[in-house]
Amino acid sequence: MGLNSGPCSGGAKCLEINGRGERIRTSGPCLPKTVLYQAELLPDRRSGPNELETGARQRRAHSGGVAGWQANFSGGSALRMSSPLASPSRHWEWQYLALMRRIWEEGDERGDRTGVGTRAVFGTMLSFDLAEDRIPLLTTKRVFWKAAAREMLWFLAGESNIRPLLQQGVTIWSDWPLAKYRQASGEAISQEVFEARIVEDADFAARWGDLGPVYGKQWVDWPTYEPAGEGTFRRGPGVNQVAQVIESLRTNPGSRRHIIEGWNVAELDRMALPPCHKTYQFHVAGAKGHERLSCVLYQRSCDVALGLPFNLFGAALLTRMIAAQAGYQPGELVWMGGDTHLYLNHVDLIEAQLAREPAGEPKLHLLRVPNSIFGYRIEDFQVTDYAPQGTLRAPVAV
Repeated sequence: MGLNSGPCSGGAKCLEINGRGERIRTSGPCLPKTVLYQAELLPDRRSGPNELETGARQRRAHSGGVAGWQANFSGGSALRMSSPLASPSRHWEWQYLALMRRIWEEGDERGDRTGVGTRAVFGTMLSFDLAEDRIPLLTTKRVFWKAAAREMLWFLAGESNIRPLLQQGVTIWSDWPLAKYRQASGEAISQEVFEARIVEDADFAARWGDLGPVYGKQWVDWPTYEPAGEGTFRRGPGVNQVAQVIESLRTNPGSRRHIIEGWNVAELDRMALPPCHKTYQFHVAGAKGHERLSCVLYQRSCDVALGLPFNLFGAALLTRMIAAQAGYQPGELVWMGGDTHLYLNHVDLIEAQLAREPAGEPKLHLLRVPNSIFGYRIEDFQVTDYAPQGTLRAPVAV
């Protein structure tokens, strides 16, 4: 059957692509031809090697040669990192670069909260294999993975003040409290001076360094309330979602409720920035004794140039830590984006990164597994085989 661009008539069978990229026949309306073409970028698992290579060559020729099919790969389709069907030329990072190219060339240009403006697409997906210590750490630019790891440990500690991060030299959260301080005080203070005051002055940090109940505060201390009589309520014990998920993974691995949620509607107005990477769901698969833990991360809003590289590493690290605590092997990380965008003032970074080609396969090693996930230290993480290309910088939109 050819690729049909219109609906099937009657009960005719149609060609569709399932979630694993396999071609299936089913009844009902056919997918648009463009969707089927994009889905074809995941080879038919029933095809032989010669067919796969022939198809790949045809798509590279059709695309005009700019990094072959990778340059036209839709961010709405997923290619698993180090898939057994992937040849060495199909590095897992091409899907990130293809998503970036798709947004920049085809995205809807629109205004946004920051006033900078973006190009955006909606509803995207990337997928990575975490087995054998693989880690989705971009090689087409340097990602400061230790900063991302320190941020993840900060989340797990339930922190909401930037002071512990600044004490470790991590400045990724400074922009929001700095903007708030400048607006409130009228002082044209530099970021460096502001950060130094946060580190040196605990009282100043308590007043100006707090971000509100963001991320980790919801993860490990989600607020509850209990009746206090006469129609009033008092604060109840906080919910540690991370601890609960690890316990449920150990005792009820088949559950579909292994979820860590950061979107607390009642407290959004108190947050410096509502959570972007908001929902983590975990899934156990495999025979007993060989179970694998996978994670789906849903991100409502994603800055692909600056935020996503950190988010991918952080989610993979969290999955690895939880897998170790629950006694499972790492499986896959599936990232799903809502409003997936590039800022218009990131043009230099985008064009430079799209001109590069990925290479190498970084590995993440857990050097120690503490008794609790809350006992990890930065010294417990080691990244090897990471030789990224040069650093690319761009301003953060606040």
